[in-house]
Parts: sequence; C-alpha cells; structure tokens
Amino acid sequence: MTHEPRPLPSRDALKDQAKRLRSRLASEGEAISHSKSLELVACQYGYRDWNTLHAALGNRPPFNPWMLGARVKGHYLGQPFEAEILSAQALSAQPGRYRLTFKFDEPVDVVTFESFSAFRQRVTATIDETGRTVERTSNGRPHLELDW
Repeated sequence: MTHEPRPLPSRDALKDQAKRLRSRLASEGEAISHSKSLELVACQYGYRDWNTLHAALGNRPPFNPWMLGARVKGHYLGQPFEAEILSAQALSAQPGRYRLTFKFDEPVDVVTFESFSAFRQRVTATIDETGRTVERTSNGRPHLELDW
C-alpha cells in the first residue's frame, strides 16, 4: 500500500489516535491489541504497517500545517465551512495544540433551532494536530474539525 501525500501528525498524536481507536473498539465489544491499533492507524494514513509509518516520520520537527493566510475547509458545530486563517499560534504550554482564528467565507448558523438563528463569521478555536477541538457537542462531535 502506498502512502497518501498528506501531512502526518507527530508520533505522539498518532499513538494517541491508536489509543483512542483501541478504547472505542473495546467499548463496542471488539478488543484489539495496542500493536493492532497502531497498524490500523498506519493503514488510515496509507502505510502498509506501523514500522513503515514510523520510519516515514523520521526525526522531523513537529508539523504545523496551519499558517497565517492559509485556506482551510471543515465543519464547525456540524456545519460545513471554507475559511481563511487569520491568526495561528502554537501553544507552548500544550504541545501539539494550536490556537487558530478563522474567518469563514460565508457565516455559519450555530443554532439548530428552526425559528432562531445565530451566525458566526469569525471563530477562534484550540485544535490538536489532527485538526479537531477537544471540546465536543452534545452528540460527541468535535466543535471544529478541519478536513485534509
């Protein structure tokens, strides 16, 4: 299997993904080993196994794809958006976390109630290396998710 040409999160972020995957599968009654979860994460990124993905990471510095002025797509409170990054800051107190301010091309309605609307065009969020917020909506979805 060949790998996709998309940026890779840090080794720690990939291991965290594997832990979350293992935990989620266990909660659904499908127990897998930690090594199997690492293999599955490697496959998600297009690598044939964890060792190949690990080698691809090498000793590179942490990746920060979120640059000032960059164009991004994603979902905010379940609503799709396209936006420009107005500010980007790596949080030194929280390695692997970034505080980003977005200006949505089109305002996003953040209310799901039919007879009321509240539009946001500028949003600041703290995301991890996977492009997701830790904070979640009542249905378990991250407040903000960036698409790759």
